[in-house]
Amino acid sequence: MKLTKVRITNYQSITDSNEFNIDEITCLVGKNEAGKTAILKALYKLNPINDADGDFNEILEYPRPDYARYRRAVKGNEEEQANVVEATFEFEADDLESLYTAFGPDCLDEDDPTLTLSKGYSNQFSVHDMEISEFGVLQHLITEANPSTKSMPYLRDCETPDQVLTAIENSEDSDSLSELANSMQKIIEDGFSVYMFDEIILDRLPKFLYFDEYYQISGQTNLDRFVERVSNNQQSSSQYPLHPSDYPLLGLLRLSEIELDDLLNPESTQDLTALLEAAASILTSECLPFWSQNKNIRMKFDVREALPGDPEGMQAGTNFWGQVENTTYYSTTPISTRSRGFIWFFSFMAWYSYVRETEENIIFLLDEPGLSLHAKAQADLLNFFEQRLRPHHQLIYTTHSPFMIDPSQLNQTRIVQDLSIEPGSEDLEGNQRGTRVTTDVEIATKDSLFPLQGALGYEIHQTLYIGPNCLIVEGVSDKLYIETISGALQRRNEEGLSPQWVITPAGGSSKVSTFVSLVGSQEDMNLAVLVDFHKKDQQEIENLWKNKLMKKNKVYTYENFVPGDEADVEDMFDIGFYLDLVNGEYGSSISESDLKVRHPRITFKLESYLQLFPFPRNAEYNHYRPARYFQESIETLESQLSESSLDRWREMFRCLNSLLSI
Repeated sequence: MKLTKVRITNYQSITDSNEFNIDEITCLVGKNEAGKTAILKALYKLNPINDADGDFNEILEYPRPDYARYRRAVKGNEEEQANVVEATFEFEADDLESLYTAFGPDCLDEDDPTLTLSKGYSNQFSVHDMEISEFGVLQHLITEANPSTKSMPYLRDCETPDQVLTAIENSEDSDSLSELANSMQKIIEDGFSVYMFDEIILDRLPKFLYFDEYYQISGQTNLDRFVERVSNNQQSSSQYPLHPSDYPLLGLLRLSEIELDDLLNPESTQDLTALLEAAASILTSECLPFWSQNKNIRMKFDVREALPGDPEGMQAGTNFWGQVENTTYYSTTPISTRSRGFIWFFSFMAWYSYVRETEENIIFLLDEPGLSLHAKAQADLLNFFEQRLRPHHQLIYTTHSPFMIDPSQLNQTRIVQDLSIEPGSEDLEGNQRGTRVTTDVEIATKDSLFPLQGALGYEIHQTLYIGPNCLIVEGVSDKLYIETISGALQRRNEEGLSPQWVITPAGGSSKVSTFVSLVGSQEDMNLAVLVDFHKKDQQEIENLWKNKLMKKNKVYTYENFVPGDEADVEDMFDIGFYLDLVNGEYGSSISESDLKVRHPRITFKLESYLQLFPFPRNAEYNHYRPARYFQESIETLESQLSESSLDRWREMFRCLNSLLSI
């Protein structure tokens, strides 16, 4: 069964969440205290993986501002106990097969049947909105009961359970039809929906698994007490309940294929050592591919007799120790001393492996997953969600981190907000208060939208300005010149800059090395640099490859393509042509003979001239304006480009395009 819609009411900060859709992966985004956790906890109680967690407590959980009125109304029989969760499920192929087997191929009237299930402070399921063919169910149950030839005609004419029950009581083979009679009695008492739910659907209903930082693995435990807790838990005893840290430890042992008895009663030291090493190898290969923060670690396990100096509760019997070995420093530390992010990640992976082995239909509810993880590790976690969880489980998780939002899947985000915690909330009407869930960004507050804006901004930065083949240039003027000349050559059916390159202005020569450091650290990034060359910047340019930020053959300067020992992008043009661009943009009449200063760069000569003879109206010279003029006027200027200038651009494009295959 697949969860498709949810609505939460009358729970903690939630008066009415609104109904919202659920996808394979659903991300609830909102600021702190908006009510994201309340939504998950309410949904968890619908059908928790631990049955003991399934009861709603109206004293503790009903919205406090209305509790006194509600309590009086319930006690006075003016209201029924409030509903909390309403969830709609879609039947999948194997669910329908089970229903058809039990109640016949005509038991449902819908082509795409669904079931809506609700639960509240009565802690009883209510089943509704399931389109049932009551006659089809009756006829199938009658046929399966295999009545005698004499009784069949009377039963076939029945259209209600009461009629079937009466026909059985009046038939000669009523004893052999007692099971059918019991079914009819249940249907009369509870209705068709509840009967079908109890008989088939309840066992197929997904279990919810709620996980937050409360369920952190300790990495160490006393095995004797652990075995006692596990044994009593299996017997449904609450005298020795499992600790929260026991669940991921159970997963760790199950994933490692270790039986508890093998640890407490090994046949030999070598056998125990081999078992623990095998377990560590399995865990390392299973968990660490999704942990990119440190690839130089591996898991280790140890089992030893307790010593007096061991932690409290572990000073007698046999202790289990989980450790992490750093293969770079040849040191081993307890799991509990690792970073909070690692402990969370490892705990979740271990508990996931525990429930995965049960092969149950599990819906994961993760509260602020990866909150203590680095941004890159959060990306690893999203990757784990996509690769491991999506194919087998639905997932609903909360976050306020932009790095825990997949910008390519913004359709799976839901905005959670509570206007009563926003500035100006004192003027809100009562029905405007409380946690709401929406996909409408127009009514979302700025704080609620901030994580989405962060995720979207990062994605735009990655896709609009950065691509898998990234050509870093100094400024926007470089980008304009390159794109315009490339287009002019391509119109001649000549080679321009390959469209595989994404031209990315760094915002100035001083920012190129920093930009390369940030962008070049991304995996699978083909990076090239094309910058101006001034003698004073030579060392900074050489540092790009000397500091191993880039390969030397992927760093170009304009000096590589023009005569002289210094060059800007403007020097790719003839002096006269560039001055035409300047004059056209600024309304000046500067000629090549006016530039008296001896220097290889056109811009240096021009700036020296302008110090003595400014532009009309004292306009300030900048590199961008002539570049923009060139782009806007290319249709008339294209014929004035000299072949020597075009040859320089052709050679540059050829060199840059050759880097795509390196």
